[in-house]
Amino acid sequence: QVRLVESGGGSVQAGGSLNLSCVASGYMPYCVGWFRQAQGKEREGIATISRGTRFTYYAGSVKGRFTISRDDPKNTVYLQMNSLQPDDTAMYYCATTALYDCSRFNEFNNWGQGTQVTVSS
Repeated sequence: QVRLVESGGGSVQAGGSLNLSCVASGYMPYCVGWFRQAQGKEREGIATISRGTRFTYYAGSVKGRFTISRDDPKNTVYLQMNSLQPDDTAMYYCATTALYDCSRFNEFNNWGQGTQVTVSS
């Protein structure tokens, strides 16, 4: 399995933006996703993308505010986050799956170490 390294987290005020990056140590798998886990809450799948950006899937909580994209030659996936709110505060993880159905959020099982996003009101 490839090693995933996230970056780009930080602290912003409500309404602000951040752009997260996830770089793979080798060939980025077909399906890549972004997940988050807030303190005391279960991990939530928020966006996934297939190679070539043929398919993208978003959780309702972020649709219209977050955009997932990928640069396959650079083995990198991004998460552009706009209109951030305090409820978006969480550790954000990049993850991959061996499956070719990127809508199956529960099947992602290879994780990066995460990057913290904190949104203040």
